[in-house]
Amino acid sequence: MGDHHKSNYSPSISDFYSHTKVFITGATGFVGKALVEKLLRSCQKLDAIFVLIRPKRGVAVEQRLNDLLKNSVFNKLREKTPDVFEKIKLISGDVGQPNLGLSDGDRQFLIENINIVFHSAATVKFNENLKTAVDLNTLGTKRVLNLCRKMKKLKSCIHVSTAFSNSDKRVVEERVYTPTYDAHAVLNIVQNLPEDIVEALSPRLIGKHPNTYTFTKALAEQLVQENSGNIPTAIVRPSIITPAWKEPSPGWVDNFSGITGIMMECGRGTIRSIIADENCQMDLVPVDIVVNTLITAAWHVVTHKSGDLQVYNCTSGSLNPVTWKEFGEYTHKQSHKYPSKYVTWYPGFTYTTRRFLHCIYATLCHNIPSALLDLSLVCVGKKPMMLKFSRKVNQALEAGSFFAVHEWVFSSASYRSLIQAVHTMEDSERFPVDFSLGSGFEWEDYVGVFLKGVRIYVLKDEMTSLPRARTKLNRLYWFQKVLQFIPYVIALILTRQMMKSLQ
Repeated sequence: MGDHHKSNYSPSISDFYSHTKVFITGATGFVGKALVEKLLRSCQKLDAIFVLIRPKRGVAVEQRLNDLLKNSVFNKLREKTPDVFEKIKLISGDVGQPNLGLSDGDRQFLIENINIVFHSAATVKFNENLKTAVDLNTLGTKRVLNLCRKMKKLKSCIHVSTAFSNSDKRVVEERVYTPTYDAHAVLNIVQNLPEDIVEALSPRLIGKHPNTYTFTKALAEQLVQENSGNIPTAIVRPSIITPAWKEPSPGWVDNFSGITGIMMECGRGTIRSIIADENCQMDLVPVDIVVNTLITAAWHVVTHKSGDLQVYNCTSGSLNPVTWKEFGEYTHKQSHKYPSKYVTWYPGFTYTTRRFLHCIYATLCHNIPSALLDLSLVCVGKKPMMLKFSRKVNQALEAGSFFAVHEWVFSSASYRSLIQAVHTMEDSERFPVDFSLGSGFEWEDYVGVFLKGVRIYVLKDEMTSLPRARTKLNRLYWFQKVLQFIPYVIALILTRQMMKSLQ
């Protein structure tokens, strides 16, 4: 077990990473990219980062690494310290394969040399079938833990979970709960029964969980706890992860899945209705806060030992709460302030908890306009795509609706103790983990950062187009006013006609 239980107190967090070899799964994901970038930028003395990458749809692992390094997350590093990329080392493998799909040589190398592990590989699709979700999220975690148990120089291992791994509970403490069904029993079922039977059993197994994602993440936590006696490990549970607050640049984001896509379409004015309880608290965490929490948690586990497995609920609810209503108001305000040139309708949406009402809104305001736009595209010889996109948006709204009509209380004693411990370090400003009230984090400002990030990084719409976009928004405002006025004019004309016919 090497130096698992030696005290490694260091005067600074970055010193803790001096001369270490870090292994990361899920490095091509949203959190993974930001984690690799932050380690390279803020822990300059680390030896190397070994990233596990699998071949995907006929794309070789070397090509996938090249694509990763071209990502906008690395813009600053490319400008200032391009040599630092030599510290990124490729390990070909797959958490979905036995023994992580590693070659014997790579496996032995990792066992002999790795000091710190970040396991963030997972399928985050809510609608993933149970067999795939278990294979990647639960069995994948078991495979990583099996490797970690053999590592001779391992100082700490951080498992990236989700705050919603216990979404079947109202109050979520910083501890591992016993899942409804034992993880090993579920693994047994999934590995030994035909896929159609597993799918038939899926609703029964998942129980009160909203989807296979949260269920399989809960099972993975059970496995982490079982191994915590042998591996110096901790679990970090972020809630909904959103664009960067500050680092590597404000608003950085590299996908439009989940809430990012919803915010993008709210800004463009194409979403008019959202299933949400406006009085519920929403729980979001910027990706840079999550990354700093992962990096400092690896240090905290070693320097502030406790007998129990450390679990950090990396959530906003207890530190800096915001309701759906407040967030909606900020979104309205900021989307009028920072419109994109791709705005298609004057932004404005309403929340409803009534699904029937939402369906009417979605049909009238999402689907019919999309179908009409597709018709106009076909007329000019272009490929129709708006209705397909509208359906995707409706699916994202549906998938996220469970989290928008429920509220959780996330305990945060461990997370607060981490924040406190980081505050005492000389390089604490380099690893901000605190976004509580009074930390300088304001939701209204952040929503502006969020929307600008979507504009720049997702829509590829630079801020130079802002004056033109504002002019377009103004035109859309008056166009909407005229449209709203038409029914009154028609009603007035009809009334006058009736009055005439009665005379």
